[in-house]
Amino acid sequence: MDRKLILISNDDGYQAKGINCLVEMLRDLADIIVCAPEDARSGFSCAFSATMPLRLCKRHEEPGVQIWSSNGTPTDCVKLALSQIVPRRPDMVIGGINHGDNASVNTHYSGTMGVTLEGCMKYIPSVAYSLCDHRDDADFEPLRPYIRQMTQRVLHEGLPIGVCLNINFPLVESFQGVKVCRMSLGTWDHEITVCHHPRGYDYYWMVGHYQNDEPDAVDTDRWALDNGYVAITPTRIDVTAHEAMECLKPFEHIDL
Repeated sequence: MDRKLILISNDDGYQAKGINCLVEMLRDLADIIVCAPEDARSGFSCAFSATMPLRLCKRHEEPGVQIWSSNGTPTDCVKLALSQIVPRRPDMVIGGINHGDNASVNTHYSGTMGVTLEGCMKYIPSVAYSLCDHRDDADFEPLRPYIRQMTQRVLHEGLPIGVCLNINFPLVESFQGVKVCRMSLGTWDHEITVCHHPRGYDYYWMVGHYQNDEPDAVDTDRWALDNGYVAITPTRIDVTAHEAMECLKPFEHIDL
């Protein structure tokens, strides 16, 4: 039987510590192909490149591991890998390990989740791993036993069609456990900082402050992380608000 095959990408770049630690954690479980951006592409969500040519570069190869980079987005990297690199359909697509969390509404902005959603849209079991630590030298070692067990379970049991997993690890000395939870509601405010250039024009930095809009809810990813738990959020490709369909039926009878 062929060894399992995992395709890995991220939004921090192929040289980031998180993605390289992930490869080291999983390389005995499956053959691994990495195709990741040349440098950081945080906040690109599911964006792909429609107006510029893309490049691929093989950075490293050894038995069971290939490392590729592209000038494109995280989603571009998955599309390119599936089209041009992988020898067969991967058994799993993984985004991460991301430097920083992708909980709550960050799910919608995350390039790491862009990787995972792209894999899911191709009907490949897909998972995103993120650690609530933005530092370049973040310590990913405490995640090892969790990531290995979770990856093995998905490799052997799969996931429902149209569902991927957004898994976030808190930055704590020891994890309290694992919670399967929903995405919390939250908002970013004060997102723009205005600076004045000496040459006479203004320029802008995207910054902002996250606010949890459900501080008392105990079934959310934000609560789990704030209380030391690993948060697993099943995430659907189908974003239809099914519960709102019935109340919108009158729209089918608009008189013109």
